[in-house]
This record gives sequence, C-alpha cells and structure tokens, in this order.
Amino acid sequence: MNRPNQLKNTVYTALFVALIAMGAFIAIPAGPVPIVLQNMFVLLAGIILGPVWGLACVGIYLLIGLVGLPVFAGGTSGIGKLFGPTGGYLIGYLPAVFMTGAISKGLKKSMAADVIAMITGSLIVYAIGVPWLKIAVSLSWQKAIALGMVPFLIGDGLKIAAAAFLAKKIRPLIK
Repeated sequence: MNRPNQLKNTVYTALFVALIAMGAFIAIPAGPVPIVLQNMFVLLAGIILGPVWGLACVGIYLLIGLVGLPVFAGGTSGIGKLFGPTGGYLIGYLPAVFMTGAISKGLKKSMAADVIAMITGSLIVYAIGVPWLKIAVSLSWQKAIALGMVPFLIGDGLKIAAAAFLAKKIRPLIK
C-alpha cells in the first residue's frame, strides 16, 4: 500500500474510532444492555473501511476502552466491562466488523450488499452477545433473548437502513 492511501486509511480509522465512541455515549438504558448507536458505526466502519481497517478500528476502540478511556456505553470503561452483561456484544464487534467489510467488499459494495453485510454483522454480534449475557447474568435462554436481542431488532433495522444510506453518500466522497 502506498503512503497516501495508508495515511488516508489511518485518518478514516481514527475518525471511525471517534464515531463509535460518540455512538456509545448516546445510551438509553433498556435493562442489562443499553440501546446505543455504536453498533451502527461499527457496521458502517466495516462497510467504509473494509475488513482489515474496520477490524483495526474496532480493535483500537476496544483497547482504548479497556485501558480506561470512557468510550463504552454511557461513558464507561475498563476491563470489567468485558466480564459484564455487555462484554459479549463488545467482543462480537470484532468478527462482525470483519465479516461486514468482507461481505460488502465481496459483493461489490452495492446498497443491497451493504444491507446483507450489516444484517450478517448484527447477527454475529447477537450470536456472541446473547450467550454472554445469559452466562453473565445467569438467565434462561428465553430471558436472554428477550432482554438481549428482541428489544433491539427494530432499532437495528433502522440503524442498518441509515448506515446503508450513509455508505452510499460517503463512498463517492472518500474516493
């Protein structure tokens, strides 16, 4: 990769780290897992940055939160967040952003491909987050799904639609 592209990708990665952190500050308490915008920015990072830079972006975001910067939901931080109810969702962002970026890239970055990629990314987050929530809070499967997935489905659909629209508008600007 040439230097101008690497610099450009580094700047976009830093921007998405900031967007993910800002999305976490907008937190609406909804039981053990809050409603946040950070997952929209995680999925959008995969779409815009691609699988490798998206993974780097989410990795940096998680690292700065783990070392104590208040970038997790509601301005929280620390390694303890990984062991709490939301830890699985946070960890799930890593494979989700990678798969979202890979699917979008593989399907030629169309709006339909972006939606498919983001739905897949969301399912990955739930596949890791819900079992983690079940264990962390000692819930039944039914209760874990009812608390950790069902309340978020409509909002995630809206976030995916918004992110697909944003991706369509952003891509021509960053080329």
